[in-house]
Amino acid sequence: MSLRVAVVVGNPRPLSRTRRVAELLVEKLLSPGSYELEVIDLADHVDEIFAWPSDELAGLNASVAESDLVVFASPTYKATYTGLLKAFLDRYPANGLAGVTAIPVHTGADFTHALGPTFTLSPLLAELGAAVPGRGFYLALSQLEQLDEVVEAAAAEYAANLAGLAKVSAAASAARV
Repeated sequence: MSLRVAVVVGNPRPLSRTRRVAELLVEKLLSPGSYELEVIDLADHVDEIFAWPSDELAGLNASVAESDLVVFASPTYKATYTGLLKAFLDRYPANGLAGVTAIPVHTGADFTHALGPTFTLSPLLAELGAAVPGRGFYLALSQLEQLDEVVEAAAAEYAANLAGLAKVSAAASAARV
């Protein structure tokens, strides 16, 4: 059984560096062939993001909520994530992402806002019911030359966190039997 994985990109520019970072994180974290990936580049949906109701956005929201793992990626805007990503996430009800493991990712010009994904996006994802397996991942533009190495290190950290959670989950499941 393969995992359902989604990448949601809140960059107003389509096919952005932020998207590439998020996709690379999935590639480094998961074994090839173990997942099906859906990439939702919100720049492709700006005409619908504030339309209520919107069958198109409702379908995207449902697809994300049915995923096992979702990487939510945004460039840093005003020390936080973009309004485009916020508008997408605002469409979920309380606990609308229950059962989803979510990784928050930000990109930015420098390390000034390195705590952004942990301090701003992680709490929103947790409020929506998602499980966030560790601190958010931040990539500064100065790290682009070492992109593979930096993302590999982040993927290793998430893999270790997820392995620890799997161990606790197995023990909790055994206790209920």
